[in-house]
Amino acid sequence: MIKEIVFDMDGSLNLFYDVPGWLEMLRAYDPTPYEVAEPMWDMAVLADVLRKLQSLGIVITVVTWLSKGSTIEYDKAVRAAKKEWLERYDFPYDHFHGVKYGATKADSVRRYLSPDDEAILFDDNAKVRKGWHLGATYDPVKENIIEILKELARGI
Repeated sequence: MIKEIVFDMDGSLNLFYDVPGWLEMLRAYDPTPYEVAEPMWDMAVLADVLRKLQSLGIVITVVTWLSKGSTIEYDKAVRAAKKEWLERYDFPYDHFHGVKYGATKADSVRRYLSPDDEAILFDDNAKVRKGWHLGATYDPVKENIIEILKELARGI
């Protein structure tokens, strides 16, 4: 049974890698790319579908990596910028985990699942998807996540 839907942010919910100079800014500990990245999706439609899923008992979780080679202070700034971005676009979520770059994302949700529960992952990183053994995975660069979520809501 599907209990949880998990979202990556950068390159999955937003066009982070389209922000000019994003890598240079990260190396300079500037959180601007996390603040200004444009959404990949119609966020109002996405939010509506997610609220419907929440009303059906599905938990919505964001598990997103922080910047590579970061500091404690920069990690705090990045977490704040990412949460502010989600709030700006009215993205409904139950849990937010800003985790160290390269962390196993499944570790953030595994402890909340019973043996029969599944968690679906939307992440643009093929390595992360390959290591996800909690349920289905989808690449938001190649698949329409809104249509996938609508279909899921119809099936519950």
